[in-house]
Parts: sequence; structure tokens; C-alpha cells
Amino acid sequence: MRTTASYELFPDAPSERAMARARYLAREGRIADAEKAYREVLAVHPDLKPCWAECFELLRRQGRREDALHLAEGALAQFGDAAFPLALKGAALIELDRYREAIAVLEQAVEYDPDLALVWHELGYAAFRLGDKNRALLALDRAFALEPHTETLRLRGRILRDAGRYQAAEVAYEGAAQAAEHAEQREAAEREILVTRRYAFYAPRRPEDLAPAERWFAETGSVVLAAAAGGDVPDDATLVQAFLDLASDSGWRFGQVVTVGPALPAWQALAEELRLPLSGRAAFDPEAVPLVVAQRPLPGDAGWSALPSAVARGGAGLVFVLEQAAEDTAVTGADVIGVLSDAGRRHARGINVAHALSEAQHPAARWAGRRLKP
Repeated sequence: MRTTASYELFPDAPSERAMARARYLAREGRIADAEKAYREVLAVHPDLKPCWAECFELLRRQGRREDALHLAEGALAQFGDAAFPLALKGAALIELDRYREAIAVLEQAVEYDPDLALVWHELGYAAFRLGDKNRALLALDRAFALEPHTETLRLRGRILRDAGRYQAAEVAYEGAAQAAEHAEQREAAEREILVTRRYAFYAPRRPEDLAPAERWFAETGSVVLAAAAGGDVPDDATLVQAFLDLASDSGWRFGQVVTVGPALPAWQALAEELRLPLSGRAAFDPEAVPLVVAQRPLPGDAGWSALPSAVARGGAGLVFVLEQAAEDTAVTGADVIGVLSDAGRRHARGINVAHALSEAQHPAARWAGRRLKP
């Protein structure tokens, strides 16, 4: 949980004005320019704690762990041994996986100021990363009592969910949504509520006990057809037939099949079975209940990125890919996945249409609420 810049650090109107440009650049994704702007503010206003926190957060989000630690040490040089700079240093040590050192530094910060919520939150995060969930929850309770903050509740929800306490986790995430001050925070909490409900589908098993395809459904809402342990590596024809079986059992009917990427014999067989012509992306019609198909997600292809978004916005149709890299849930866009793969090699998994159907009927599935009949 990256939250160092989210807590109240006594900002005032002049400080808000001084950081306005840096914040704008950060929101626009101009990270290098934003960092430069933050550092320019610090050169003129070195006592501006919110600026230190936001610049630190910028580095943290970019995975620049050593740079974040260097900035935290700069804050220590500026403010001396005090709770705020020590909290930054502890947070940097967490990102460097130096959890015990982080806890020691954060405990020192508590001694300087036991009423700074940021310190308790980072202490809870460090304990969580170290595997001490009970201590993490106690620290987060203290942080929330000092400052009711959405990020603290989100982290609490994560810890409870990992422990298999799904109902309690959902309550925490609902609280995070209610406590959100910005739309982005509320949307993030609402996404976690859906993730938690999908994990609860597999109760009483914990997330760590789930198979890769089950974790994929829980995290993304996308159904994986080849999810059964064992079996052979499924070929394209097998995966397409599994999709057709799922579509038939689910009562889905489409108005067009839109292909993206290489033309495959499997797509012709799919279109013939659905009694639909194959169309290119130029013929895509969001009102026609489209079925968009591809061999795999194409994150570098602007056309691919646009189509899954258009399907979701249009509220009709599905996206089906034959395979998906298992290591990257962020690069998808697919609603139904044939099989997960590692380094381009498909997992050896058996087809389980009945299991896929049960996931497809879950109210928090990725396509919940879409129209799936012309």
C-alpha cells in the first residue's frame, strides 16, 4: 500500500499553491517533469512536508526504491530525527524488502510522535510484508483511530482477505469506499470489493490455496477454460470448442465475430459454428453484441487496447483470447481466456466447462451487466 502522500501533514494554502504545478504534471503522467517540479519546490520551501511526501510517493510508485531511500535521507537531514522523516525512511526500507530494519525505524518514529497516523500505517504495512498479520492489524487499527483514511482500510481489507476472512475484508473495503475523498480512491476500493467477492466464491480456501486459473478469475473476473490440473497442452481447436460449449450453456448469442491479429483456422471454425461472418476490426459495431477474438492480448497494439474498452463501454459482447500470460494480470482486456501461459508456452491443463460456467454465472464476473444476446 503506497500511501505516504495521502495522510494529513498540515498543508496550508501557500503550500497547495506551490505544489500545484507538480501535482498537475503527476496527474498527467509526466513523471520526470513532476519530479523536477517537486524538487524545485523543495529547493525554495525545504520545510514543506507535503512536498517531501508527494515526491517520495512519486518515486515509490515508479519502483525507484534507492531514489526513494535517498530522498528520505534528505528529509532526515532537513528535519532531523523526527517522526515524519523516519516514516519516509521506514517506507523506503519496506520497498527495499528490508522489513525488520523498516520496523525498527518506524518504532523509533512512534517514540517521537505516537499520534502520527502515517507512521502506524507504514508500521502495519511492514508487519504485513513480514508475515505478522496480527501485528499489522493492530497497527492499522491505531492508524485508523488517529486518522480515518481509506488507504488504511484498504490495507486492512487486503490482510483479512489473504487470511480467508472474506466477509470482514469486504466490510473493510466498503468502509474504504465510503471514506474516499477522491473518485480514484472510491473506484479502487469498489474494485477490491468485487475481487473479494470473487475470492469468497472459493471459500473456505484462502487465496494462497487457489489454482492459478482460480486466482486469475478472482483478481480479474476473467474466466479461464483450461483450468483443470493435468491433461495435455490444449490446441486452438480444443479451446475454441470449449468456448462454444460455454457459450451454448450460458445462452450467449453474438451478432458478429471480430478478429484482431493473425488470421487463424480456429477463428473460421468458430465463425462457422456461430453462423456468423468473420469481420476485421474496422467493421466492429458495439451495438451488434460483438465477439472480439485474438490469439493473445496485444498490449502494444492501439487497436487492441481500444476494442476491449469499447466492448465494456457499449455494455454488450465479449472478448475471447486463446492464451494469456499468467504473470501479468494488468495486461489483459479479455473476458474469457482459453489457457494461461508462461514465457509463451501454454500450461498443460484440462478443459472444465462446468467449472467455467459456474464462474461465468458469478455476479462479479468481468462482463456482469452486459447484453449477450442481439
